[in-house]
Amino acid sequence: MGGSEARRTSGFPTELTSFVGRRDEAAEVRRLLSAGRLLTLTGPGGVGKTRLAGHVARQVARVFPDGVWLVPLAALQDEAFVPHAVIEALGVRNESVRPPLDVLVEYLRERRLLIVLDNCEHVLRSCAVLAATVLAATEGVRVLATSRHRLGLVGERLFEVPPLSAPAPEEVAAGTVAAERFPALRLFADRAAAVVPGFTVGEGNQAAVARLCRRLDGLPLAIELAAVRVRSLGVDRLVERLDDRYRLLTGGSPASAPRHRTLRSAVDWSHELCTAQEQLVWAWLSVFVGSFDLAAAEAVCAGEGIDSADVLDAVAGLVDKSVLVREETGGQVRYRLLVSLRDYGREKLAELGEVTATRRRHRDHFARLAAEYERSWFGPDQAEITDRLQADRHNIGSALDFCLTTPGEAQHGLRFASSLWFHWVADGIWGQGRHWMDRALGAGARPDDALTRAMWAGAIMSLVHTRSAAVLAGTAAPRAAADDELPVPTPPPVPAGLLTPGRSRATLASFVVLTRIELACTLVSRGRPEQAVPLCREAIALCEAYGEQWARGWALRTLALAHWATGEYDSAAEQARACLRLPYTVKQHQSLARTLGLLAAAEESASAGPAERVGVLRGAVDRIWRDIGGNPVEPFPPGRLRCAGRRAREALGDPAYERAHRRGGGLTADEAVAYALGEAAPQVPRQGSEVPPDDVVLTPRETQVAELITQGRTNRQIADALVIAQRTAEGHVERILVKLGFSNRSQVAAWFSAQGEGAAG
Repeated sequence: MGGSEARRTSGFPTELTSFVGRRDEAAEVRRLLSAGRLLTLTGPGGVGKTRLAGHVARQVARVFPDGVWLVPLAALQDEAFVPHAVIEALGVRNESVRPPLDVLVEYLRERRLLIVLDNCEHVLRSCAVLAATVLAATEGVRVLATSRHRLGLVGERLFEVPPLSAPAPEEVAAGTVAAERFPALRLFADRAAAVVPGFTVGEGNQAAVARLCRRLDGLPLAIELAAVRVRSLGVDRLVERLDDRYRLLTGGSPASAPRHRTLRSAVDWSHELCTAQEQLVWAWLSVFVGSFDLAAAEAVCAGEGIDSADVLDAVAGLVDKSVLVREETGGQVRYRLLVSLRDYGREKLAELGEVTATRRRHRDHFARLAAEYERSWFGPDQAEITDRLQADRHNIGSALDFCLTTPGEAQHGLRFASSLWFHWVADGIWGQGRHWMDRALGAGARPDDALTRAMWAGAIMSLVHTRSAAVLAGTAAPRAAADDELPVPTPPPVPAGLLTPGRSRATLASFVVLTRIELACTLVSRGRPEQAVPLCREAIALCEAYGEQWARGWALRTLALAHWATGEYDSAAEQARACLRLPYTVKQHQSLARTLGLLAAAEESASAGPAERVGVLRGAVDRIWRDIGGNPVEPFPPGRLRCAGRRAREALGDPAYERAHRRGGGLTADEAVAYALGEAAPQVPRQGSEVPPDDVVLTPRETQVAELITQGRTNRQIADALVIAQRTAEGHVERILVKLGFSNRSQVAAWFSAQGEGAAG
């Protein structure tokens, strides 16, 4: 959120090892990507398609003002989830049950960004449909795909990623060092130095290393697997052992081994060098998709003669052998199998005849976690649970897929998916939850209590969303209609036992709170807001007793809505600010947008409401909704002037209001919260000022645009001059105005000219 974050790469893992070579390849990929809107990098497993795509994506990020986004697909097993995966990667929130591809197209229609679809080969049809649909409906979106096979679309450009070059025997002359000229040798040297400090490729060993890299066909993954063996074998012995393997594989003719057999042989060799226990754990770990922690590995692998300590030793050994990748984020250590090594492990698991049993252990572990999280959700651990679910999302999807594709497991899948109701609802991904539950029912599962809880919670929050939006959409507080005097159910008092926190009571407490929030919102929408206040206060008290934040945020917003509806605008603003002080509200952007919008409505309705401040808040709200795909219950069609902001616009006038609105749109989430709480103000000049802050720095592209503005160019002319889309030019102009705090282009021109005169002086 905010102009400074508009250009970014998102989802790309931190590069733990150096990127070696590929300068010419990267340049050609950039050229092809600029010449067309769909480019697929093809090649065998282990050739480095993903690494090259990530490297190029970082290089071209500045060209895409709405970002460069990685969508990892290797973990998907259900083709229907490809659009869900793209939506999730982009940070879009689909709180409805609309088809995800429709939501995606609507979100992308006016944006300029690059989507990197990584590992498409096993979901090829769905990737092709998505790419074709998105590219046909947009102008500013490009797609870079990696796949062992092409997508097969008209207009698709292909680039076959070559192996790394290694020198022929005659190119390794005495007295010269070839490593710098050949990336295969540089890669081997780099990875070997990681396990043997000080290792280099020089005159004494470069002939052997060159022979090894040629034998491995220059495949990066094969070279990396071999390099870790230098510590135990040394270069000469390593090459000798590898030569023996390849003579056996090819009958003595290196030319007869295609590259996929080269990689297979390298992986076979790595497997043979593992201990029997490591081989078994490798096979069992292949049921994981994405990353996993040690507890999950132990749950799947421990037992049958292997205890937790054995699993830890095997995992450590596989990390040492570069079979497992170790990742550490926020102090949490997780592990991951590369796709080729995971596929190999699954073959070994199938040979053992243990695929179903191992996947069932995998499912049982994540189902237990889901049940545990449901019991713990209504409490102080919500942020931690949210992070864990995000980290495990691919494994949860795989476990659910097992339930729905294995005979006799559909009921387990329904219970599993339903127990995650809080995840689907609170994270704004209700469409995903409905997908899994509908599939379970379609597979023969019978409705049960868990499904009832989940569907009830989803319906409750949908009602709260729509009724809150409908109330705020009016120009005046609702009044009870004559035909609306039917009694509203009165919930029973909160059981005394629930006021004493306990995990066994937490789930019941959460539904008691949600019931009161929904009923309170209904009362407000029916013109009886004063009756809603005590219900909200009961809900808030119960949330506070348990240290809960998500439902408390909803209760505070509903209480603010009730105060707003009764004309108590200061009280409404007070409750909205209390909601903004909850860390969970700030972390969840849809909650933040709703709370800021309610605060803006309260301040705008106050008789002495600060109109400029309302404009800033409205700008921040609109920017958040834009970033996450729009408000799912926005009651206004595009282009219609909303009641929200009308008074502030009338008080300020259109130019000043638009300036304030743009200023709010340039704030980050943290800055918007600080501004809303009165803890900070946007660093911009006063209305009418021609002098921006001294520390304003325009990007090189913004400087080009500012110069063209100074020349009197229109947005269309700026776009033509810079060979960019008109909407992109408009975005640059808007960000310049926000940065400088100006309301019109003439101010930019005057400022830019003054800057030039100052530099000349």
